[in-house]
Amino acid sequence: MKKLILLIVVFAMAIPTFAQQDDESSSKGSEIQTIMGKNNTVGGYGALSIQYTELEDRDAFVFGARGAVVVGHMMAIGLGGSGFFNDVKYDEASHQDISLAGGYGGFFFEPVILPRYPVHIAFPILIGAGGVSVVSSDNDDGWDDDYKSEASDAFMVIEPGIEIELNVTRFFRFCVGGYYRYTSDVDIEDTEFSVPTDILKGFSGGVTFKFGRF
Repeated sequence: MKKLILLIVVFAMAIPTFAQQDDESSSKGSEIQTIMGKNNTVGGYGALSIQYTELEDRDAFVFGARGAVVVGHMMAIGLGGSGFFNDVKYDEASHQDISLAGGYGGFFFEPVILPRYPVHIAFPILIGAGGVSVVSSDNDDGWDDDYKSEASDAFMVIEPGIEIELNVTRFFRFCVGGYYRYTSDVDIEDTEFSVPTDILKGFSGGVTFKFGRF
């Protein structure tokens, strides 16, 4: 945890250097270049994302949304949140189908390197909290399953990432990214549906669609 925080601080201190390099490399003008045309200076965006990860060695998906204010093209600051679930598995002890589901959210900041170029890099970092539940179902008939939460716990989360951004149009950016969830331990081991304390820690990858004025 201390190493991760130190890495974030060091990276934040390096941002002014990147900003100076960006100013020196933008002698052609202050307009943002895009794949499909020119773009103008902007100030905020909303985004939707979908990511793939693994939870307890099972396929899982994370759906997210965020909104941010963009400061000087180089830094986005805002709020974000995500919900997740993994594949259902049959638990022989309880004779039930079970899965993990939950969500998290919080404050995030996002340094952007060379934002005026049509393809560039961003480093979103989310800091917040969330909750996870073990969800069970007694039925096998699809849409009529009666789902209920058997056990749950709260956790803290820090999720740094790296995204390759494409300025598709003046108001739309498409991103491909990789992320790592670093969470506090999850304590739901005192039930018949116990899971490892580090179940939520791990890598994920996905795509993000950003709409706004950049």
